Amino acid sequence: MAGNKAVVYKGPGQVAVENIPYPTLEVADGPGVNPANVGRACPHGVILKVVSTNICGSDQHMVRGRTTAPEGLALGHEITGEVVETGPGVEFIKVGDLCSVPFNIACGRCRNCKEGKTGICLNVNPDRPGSAYGYVDMGGWVGGQAEYVMVPYADWNLLKFPDKDQAMAKIRDLTMLSDIFPTGFHGAYTAGVRPGSTVYIAGAGPVGLAAATSAQLLGAAVVIVGDLIPERLAQARSFGCETVDVSQGSPQDQIEQILGVPEVDCAVDAVGFEAHGHGADAGREAPATVLNSLMEITAAGGALGIPGLYVTGDPGGIDDNAKIGALSIRLGLGWAKSLSFTTGQCPVMKYHHGLMQAILHDRVQIANNVNATVIPLDQAPQGYADFDKGVAKKFILDPHGMIA
Repeated sequence: MAGNKAVVYKGPGQVAVENIPYPTLEVADGPGVNPANVGRACPHGVILKVVSTNICGSDQHMVRGRTTAPEGLALGHEITGEVVETGPGVEFIKVGDLCSVPFNIACGRCRNCKEGKTGICLNVNPDRPGSAYGYVDMGGWVGGQAEYVMVPYADWNLLKFPDKDQAMAKIRDLTMLSDIFPTGFHGAYTAGVRPGSTVYIAGAGPVGLAAATSAQLLGAAVVIVGDLIPERLAQARSFGCETVDVSQGSPQDQIEQILGVPEVDCAVDAVGFEAHGHGADAGREAPATVLNSLMEITAAGGALGIPGLYVTGDPGGIDDNAKIGALSIRLGLGWAKSLSFTTGQCPVMKYHHGLMQAILHDRVQIANNVNATVIPLDQAPQGYADFDKGVAKKFILDPHGMIA
């Protein structure tokens, strides 16, 4: 039997590449595994040889020690792989298929899945609706920053690429279908971006850049991206976005210089709970800053897409309220302006087939826009360290050296 190496959380600020058990079609006990999931049989699952798996900002929250993730947790929820084994209950997915794995684990059988709400499946996480690979409080499904991984409910979850050779030629783009491209698209779509919209996106990390790409794909007239890090702002400008440096102050004045008015039609929060202040407060964590500023700059009757992560438990929160996800949000302002809000995990399946088609038919170059950078699995610790410093790159791990 093949071995299996994976990126493992070792405590705040530390990851390591270690040997973990080769996956089977049954949930085994281990770090973070919900006891009610131990021994769960998955005849509907497959084993994937991981072709590409990405480092995500959501992983970085855990690695910084900003969640209750246990040490020893195998990380990684952005997975693309080749099927090497199928369970007896798998009907349509075959050995040899190259597939994208939605980061949401979904059963396809519950009420929410049947309604397309695959981010809040009722059957895969005994703690609460919704699950993901290699993530804290998500049921304990083993992560995919590894050589091999098990994917349950394979016929339902996997997006098979129609042509393997074509897919491998575009793998740097297609690997983004597991999370950040659909997540960014979800942020822009739920913010109401349409042809001619003016859009402000808070955060020029990979999800923010994916949201900006998506806003362009949806026909926005002007896409403005705000961030504190010059390198990330330069990356946004590289594919036609306007930018706002929020270290210089709140974004209204800079938006007015761009648009002639200090407001936009739509806004996206691609930052989440580790937000920092603006202007003189740029070096200080202030988790409600982004949401409150977006309510100020979004026109009355507009909408906010909020793919940025917010958690119910943050050991490193700046105060007791922040430690339980209770933030000082100006809800009265949002109410007075009749703003709409969409939060929560992106239901990847809602978007990934259409976005795959856009990639395969050269309608979008998401890998270039997020500066996709391929590194071997054993360089994952350095990738995490560089990403934590704010480098304007999206790291793709290549466990088997399969990416040209």
